[in-house]
Amino acid sequence: MKHAFAIAVIATATLAAQARPGPPQGRGRGGAPPARPEPLAMADHAGFESIFDGTSMKGWDGDPALWRVLNGALTGQSSSENPVKQNTFLIWRGGSPRDFELKLEYRLSATNSGVQIRSVQLPAGPDIGKWVMQGYQADIDADNQYTGQIYEERGRGFLALRGQATYIPDGGRPKVIGNLQQTPEELKALIKTGDWNQIHLIARGSTIIQILNGAVMSMVVDEDLKNRQLGGLIGFQMHVGPPMKVEFRNIWLKSL
Repeated sequence: MKHAFAIAVIATATLAAQARPGPPQGRGRGGAPPARPEPLAMADHAGFESIFDGTSMKGWDGDPALWRVLNGALTGQSSSENPVKQNTFLIWRGGSPRDFELKLEYRLSATNSGVQIRSVQLPAGPDIGKWVMQGYQADIDADNQYTGQIYEERGRGFLALRGQATYIPDGGRPKVIGNLQQTPEELKALIKTGDWNQIHLIARGSTIIQILNGAVMSMVVDEDLKNRQLGGLIGFQMHVGPPMKVEFRNIWLKSL
C-alpha cells in the first residue's frame, strides 16, 4: 500500500472514530486520558502569507471586464449585457505552489464558481479565451449541489463528491475508500447560501483535503501518475450561465 494511500485510510478511519466515545477516564490509558486533538482554527494564520492586499488587483490576472476589487474583495461580476461567454478565471501570479495550505472566504450570488489549485493555464486559441485553467478545483455553486466536492476542470471531472474520501490508482478512475463522519446532506447544511463561507484547502504530496466552515467536505489521494499535478497555479472561476457575482477575500497561503 502506498504511503499516501495509507495516510488517507488512517485519516478516514479517524474521522469516523470521532463520533464514537473514547474509553472511560482512567481505564486502559494508565490514568487520565490524553488530550484530544483540537479542531483546525480558520483564523490561525501562523506561517501564512496574505496573497491579496484587499485594495488592488496586484498579483492577480483576469479579464478586466469581469474582475475588480470591491469592498475589500476580489469580485467577479457578469450581467445580461456583459455575460460570461466561456468559463474564465482570475489567476494568482505569485507562484506555482506544490505542498501548501490555502485559506479564504467566498460569497456567491448565482451560477457556479470554484477555487483552482495545482492548475495550469491553457494557451489562448479560437475556442479558448486568454484566462482558462485546467486542474483541481474546490467546486462552488449557488444551489450547493456541488459545493464541497473536488473536481478537475477540463480533465477527469468528479474526483471526490461531498462526503467522500477517494483514491485514484495509476491509470484508473476514482475509488471511494470511505465516507466522512457527516453525510452529504449534513455537510450541505453547513454551507451558507448567499453569505460568506470559509474554505481551507490542504495539498500535500498526492493528497488534497477540502475543509469548509470547519468540516471536512472531501478528500482525494491521486496516484494517477499521468494525469495528476503535484504543483501549479491558484485561481478563481467564473462560470458560464446567468448573471452572477462571486467574491473572494482574506486569502492566505502557507507553504508546507
